[in-house]
Amino acid sequence: MSDAPTPSFPAEPEQNSGTRLTRRGWTIVASFGLAAVLGLIGGLVRVPYVSIGPGPTYDTLGEVNDQVVVQVEGERTYETSGQLRMTTVSVSDDVTLFGALGMWVSGRYALMPRDEYFGPGQTEADLERENTKMFQNSQSDAEVAALRYLDYPVMVVAQEITTGAPADSVLEPGDRLLEVNGKRIAVQEDVREALGGTKPGDRVEITFQRGDEPQRTETVTLGRASDHGSDDRDEGFLGLAPVDRADVAFETTIHLEDVGGPSAGLIFAMAIVDKLTPGELEKGHTVAGTGEIDVKGNVGLIGGISFKLVAAREAGAETFLVPEGNCAEAKANAPDGLRLVKVDTLASAVGALEDLDAGRTPPSC
Repeated sequence: MSDAPTPSFPAEPEQNSGTRLTRRGWTIVASFGLAAVLGLIGGLVRVPYVSIGPGPTYDTLGEVNDQVVVQVEGERTYETSGQLRMTTVSVSDDVTLFGALGMWVSGRYALMPRDEYFGPGQTEADLERENTKMFQNSQSDAEVAALRYLDYPVMVVAQEITTGAPADSVLEPGDRLLEVNGKRIAVQEDVREALGGTKPGDRVEITFQRGDEPQRTETVTLGRASDHGSDDRDEGFLGLAPVDRADVAFETTIHLEDVGGPSAGLIFAMAIVDKLTPGELEKGHTVAGTGEIDVKGNVGLIGGISFKLVAAREAGAETFLVPEGNCAEAKANAPDGLRLVKVDTLASAVGALEDLDAGRTPPSC
């Protein structure tokens, strides 16, 4: 037997059943998990608000996507060198919690309750269709306002007819109205005046023309307004919404897509006037503006004026045409270097630019 010592070996390390996290480790993991959940909520969950901010502007005397915005065919037009820019407001319904926070911090956007812009059950697509319809109507009203201002003739057509009303038995939308109850119809106001003094049950004659057909005269019995969902009135009810339309041999077309609402009417009318008259309203300068307009040239107030002022100034505008009803808000939010000109009619807007060109001071906000 050998007396050599028996070799020794280090003991085997104890095997752990699994990796254990310390309290600090668990705190870190929980924190990351909570942050991830909050990130998902903030980035995906939508809030019941819409964001409002400056939208794009368009030069109505120029081109957009290689297409002339305001085009007149069949009548002499005149060259222009400046810009008449219509302004828009950007409205977004897809606002998340984090997005809303970022917009609020930026100061460039405002958040408004969604139900102030959308009716019950109304989607963004529904609102876009409604705005597109208003935009199309504003184009027609702008054309008529411009041509009436320039003393071109207009005609009166049936725009809407109440279903089941007396007019529904003889007229169709688009029919030209020539005479109602013995009164010649020259402008849309004449239709209401022609019914003055009548009462339900009276029989009146309507002379009209449908397309290129010969003119016709039909007799209808006037009804009662309350029987057809309208406010009651003493005079007889015809059930007709007339509207002025241009009665000229030339065609005016406005090409602008993906824009909605009625607030471009004033600038569209200004562009038509500028193209159909010698000289230049803007004289090489950049003029912007906004305002709903009716066929008689009256300018109505609009929403989002503060954002439109920002968009106009960023587009290089020096002068902004402000509807009289928006003056107080515009004055409180006007960017530096932007002149605010107060207007209430198409005539006053044209006159204001003529004043600026002549060195006179136009009405201001």
